[in-house]
Amino acid sequence: WDNACIESYHAVIKREWLNRFKIMNYKHAYQLVFEYLEGFYNTVRIHSHCDYLSPNEYEMRYMLE
Repeated sequence: WDNACIESYHAVIKREWLNRFKIMNYKHAYQLVFEYLEGFYNTVRIHSHCDYLSPNEYEMRYMLE
């Protein structure tokens, strides 16, 4: 159970992003993961634990309260 969150995340990133590409090397993989995290996962993708907001939106709302 300790690894359930990260295992779930790994499944999501593979399903939603990495399976679309043929990864050439470590640098390419790193770039793809960075693009996913900064360009989609934290900015656009909604999360149920964040009241169905993106993490960035959730944090902004928290700071305004």
